[in-house]
Amino acid sequence: MTSVKQDEAMVNAFDPGRLAECDAETRGMIERRMRLLGPAYRLFYENPLRIERGSGTFLYDQNGEEYLDAYNNVAGVGHAHPRVAEAIAAQAARLCTHTRYVQEPILRYAERILPSFGGTLADDGHIMFTCTGSEANDLALRIAQHHTGRNGIIITSEAYHGNSSLTAGLSPSLGRRAPLGQWVRQVPTPDSYRLPRDTMVSWFLDHVARQIDDLERHGNGLAAFICDSIFSSDGIYDDPVDLLAPVAELVRSRGGVFIADEVQAGFGRTGHGFWGYRRHGVDPDMVTMGKPMGNGFPIAALAVRSDIVAGFGRDMRYFNTFGGNSVAIAAAQATLDILRDDALPEHADRVGDYIRAGFARLQKRFPVIGDIRGAGLYVGVEMVKDPESKAPDGVLAARIVNGLRNRHVLISATGCHANTLKIRPPLVFTTGDADRLLHHAEALLEELAE
Repeated sequence: MTSVKQDEAMVNAFDPGRLAECDAETRGMIERRMRLLGPAYRLFYENPLRIERGSGTFLYDQNGEEYLDAYNNVAGVGHAHPRVAEAIAAQAARLCTHTRYVQEPILRYAERILPSFGGTLADDGHIMFTCTGSEANDLALRIAQHHTGRNGIIITSEAYHGNSSLTAGLSPSLGRRAPLGQWVRQVPTPDSYRLPRDTMVSWFLDHVARQIDDLERHGNGLAAFICDSIFSSDGIYDDPVDLLAPVAELVRSRGGVFIADEVQAGFGRTGHGFWGYRRHGVDPDMVTMGKPMGNGFPIAALAVRSDIVAGFGRDMRYFNTFGGNSVAIAAAQATLDILRDDALPEHADRVGDYIRAGFARLQKRFPVIGDIRGAGLYVGVEMVKDPESKAPDGVLAARIVNGLRNRHVLISATGCHANTLKIRPPLVFTTGDADRLLHHAEALLEELAE
């Protein structure tokens, strides 16, 4: 592979220092954006995209140029799905109000979604609505801390759980300068590519137990262990699937609750189980969800065991002006119906396997593809400097992400070293779309190998 300076940007973001390289129109828009929106916002890609519409698995720029979207999981049933758009428009024309009035649609949705969780939550759970996954996680942690009387929270080393004050404090993937909360403890990523499979469960349990001990030693103790079952920000690790059930047992034995953050892995993204944690055989105490729940319309939620939320509900009220509003519920119901009617979780299994098999074929030609992971339509392709050392190559991953963008295929990168290609397209992604992705990935790897 062509050598690249190691100080190049290792993540999928536009460098404002390269603004002069953009065409005049794009440069003008970015300058306006920086002036109006401020410095905290980021743009994707070395050469930013101006997107004006979407349809199914495609996005279109201002010139009508088509881009295959293999990244945006928010539009789970496809960009601008007509059934979702029609449901939103019809409800907005009728009523949009909060949850303090009795309304049939929110009850109907709750009756539909609660059985999907299985286990205790299906039998004796409640669902509470928010606008975003950050809010859902924030609420879950507040309830956990109230229920246990403790503050301690355990996360994985590169977790992302949101951007509220509380959840940003347990999202180390936001960057090295983003401070973690006082009562937050980290455990290492369960790296199935580098760690021995036969000892990984005991290794992970040992790390969780040590952090519980540390929280207790410092006078407070454990409120919750929270994780994303596909470990998306850690690098996308789908296996082993016997990892989390023992953790849940340990956490409960030490007085804490187990929270499954399904914002990334849920709603069929990781296949036919519908929820990522079900692959692990876990019966969680709480489940948080968001992103694809309304196919782009802001809606998220928390499912929680009745005994855990009982005290919280007794001691304080919960109200969210926009959480679970009439239009949001209409979007969520249409999305849920499409997932069922079109069997999209099962479709995700088939097409995801097809993509992983395609990258496995490429791996035989390009040993810089170190590992291929994932479940359903959440695919991770880890790039390394060589297969013997397994040294991460974030520079190469960034070149692939940007190279594919220039070929009108959109993906991103993730993990501690930003060296794992993150492929998570809308669930309506077809094998034809996959062939297009694989064709351009192969051509780009050939080009970079010259």
